[in-house]
Order: sequence, then C-alpha cells, then structure tokens
Amino acid sequence: MILFENVSKIFTSLDGATITAFKEISLEVKQGEFVSIVGPSGCGKTTLLGIISGLIKPTHGQVLVNQQSVNGRFGWAGYMTQADTLLPWRTVWGNTEIGLEINGMPKTERQKKVTKLISQVGLNGFENKYPFEISGGMKKRLDLIRTLAYDPDVLLLDEPFAALDCQTREFLQADLLRLWEDYKKTIIFVTHDLVEAITLSDRIFLMTSRPGTIKKEYRVPLSRPRSTFDLQLTEDFYEFHKQIRIDLKEEVSRPSRCIE
Repeated sequence: MILFENVSKIFTSLDGATITAFKEISLEVKQGEFVSIVGPSGCGKTTLLGIISGLIKPTHGQVLVNQQSVNGRFGWAGYMTQADTLLPWRTVWGNTEIGLEINGMPKTERQKKVTKLISQVGLNGFENKYPFEISGGMKKRLDLIRTLAYDPDVLLLDEPFAALDCQTREFLQADLLRLWEDYKKTIIFVTHDLVEAITLSDRIFLMTSRPGTIKKEYRVPLSRPRSTFDLQLTEDFYEFHKQIRIDLKEEVSRPSRCIE
C-alpha cells in the first residue's frame, strides 16, 4: 500500500524564486491496484512519480510504502518513462535480464524468467536483435518487461506509450493489462490520454493546474476485461469520459501560477 500524507514539492530557482509543483497531496493506492494520474501539463505528475520512487525528496509531508518511508530507498519500484532507455549495446535478451544480473540471480533462473517474459509480449525470435533492429512498439514491450523482470513491488509508468501511433498503443495497453493481471503488481500510470486512463485503471486521480492538488478521484465504473475499441462503443464509456473531460478542461483553461 502506498500512502501520501500532505505531500508538497517546492523548487527554488537560481535567482531564489520558488516554484510550487504541487501541494498537500494526500491519497492512498492499494496493493495490486491500477491507478492513473491525469492533469494539465506542468501540474507535477512526473515529479510525483519521482517522489514515490525515492529519487526526489518532498519539501513537506511524506510517502509511505507498507508504512515505511520511501526516502532513501531505491530499487523497490520499477520506473518506465516516455524516453527510450534501452541499452543499445545489449540485445533484446540482454536488456531483459540486466536487472536480474545486477541482483545476482543465477543464470539458470534468469533464463527461465527471461524466456517467459519475452514470450508474454510476443518477442520470440527477436532475442538476439539489438534495439536499433526492432520497431518502436517492440522497444516499448522490451522496456516494459525489462522493468518488470527484477520483480519490483510497484511499477511507475510515466506516459510510456505517448510516442506510439494509436494502433500500436492499443496493443501495448493490452499487453500491459495482461502482465498486470499475471503478476498482480501495483501500478501508478501517468498519462494525458483519458481513453487510455479509463481503459487501464481501477481509479483515476485528476490534478489541478499548478500548483497541483488532487481535484477529484474517479472509480472507473466499467467491468474487466477491457479493450479500447470495445469500450468506446458503449454508452457508459461515453458518459464517464465526458465527465472527466469536462473537469479536466476547467483546469487546462485555468492559468497556472509559475513562479512565486
């Protein structure tokens, strides 16, 4: 379980001015839950993930994972960003197993785990290919299983599919849902795509314009399993999407306070 207790983050610029990314964030994410965070650009979504991972310290408040502070703790969360972070000198197989190597897993166990993960996302036959030899969608699949391979408690996904075309993005969403159902990981997913958030999530948190706060929490009222195409044909999806879009538009239209 992840618990935010009145978390705020304030950055100080070189000239001494302060920038409040977000303030007084309080929320709870249950074990095994899939949660998405949406909101206007610059409201602090990525910074929020940085604090959860332990890479950034909050200015005020704290984040607890199973009642322990995340400050100074590393390696418990898998972090996947929008940017391509694959190692170009390692093959599909080599990229997948690197976290297992670092953790000292025996070779035989690594082989079993890597074989299973590669099969689960349809990369069979590409094990000996390098990142420049595979498509953008394949790279994202590889990045996803590499993040999952060393068995982190939580997956933090920061707009991981934003650069993909619509069709490839839908396939990746389906892969992610299958992996989530198989491995029962807690996932916190940042996205600007409301359709994506609705398709994937148990709950969605909408942040306000900067300084970001939690404006509203939505529980997705749609049964699982889900697919993007099937969902968009239903009246329930349309009404739910419309509700969130109206709330988000209010924040996008509102000017954010940049420097204080």
